[in-house]
Amino acid sequence: MNLSLATIAIIVANVLVSLRGFNESGFFDRYKFSIRAIRAGQRERMITSGFLHVDFSHLFLNMLTLYFFADVVINWFGAPKFLIIYVISLIAGSLLAMFFHRDEPYYSAVGASGAVTGILYAAILLQPDKELTIVEYSIYGMKNRVGNIGHTAHFGGAVGGYIITLLFKPELIFTESLMVILLAIPIIILFVLEKIGKI
Repeated sequence: MNLSLATIAIIVANVLVSLRGFNESGFFDRYKFSIRAIRAGQRERMITSGFLHVDFSHLFLNMLTLYFFADVVINWFGAPKFLIIYVISLIAGSLLAMFFHRDEPYYSAVGASGAVTGILYAAILLQPDKELTIVEYSIYGMKNRVGNIGHTAHFGGAVGGYIITLLFKPELIFTESLMVILLAIPIIILFVLEKIGKI
């Protein structure tokens, strides 16, 4: 697999920022996602938190997922649109986390999960033989609050990747109708669970 420069740049940025976060708790605390800090005006955390990770296994899982799915999106759309999907999914993940945890001032999270799940969703829409294990894990993680990982961001990223991919290639609604419907189901389940207070 020939990695695009865009994919390499994202992986390098995640590794460098995460490594610094592993070694400097002050840096980690300053740039992680934090409801209270963001409300106090530190909105950059909505992006910077997407480059920090809890530990090496968290970083490795996200970058491995990106490695396997990034080229699918780049081959269809090119690097610029891939980067747009990545960034919008990252921001969408943070926005959804803000929404779901708005009444939890001490809620914090880190990880590229939102951005990577957006790329995962885009890749599945474009090449529907991919698996949804990471999405199922996210439902479990959100219900159980595993670690300091931003599981809510997975779904925000999924929404971002889903919508932007369909905007870039609306014919998928007709050519891949079943997959478009199937990928909407976890998103709908999330909102239903939140509405009835199960998350």
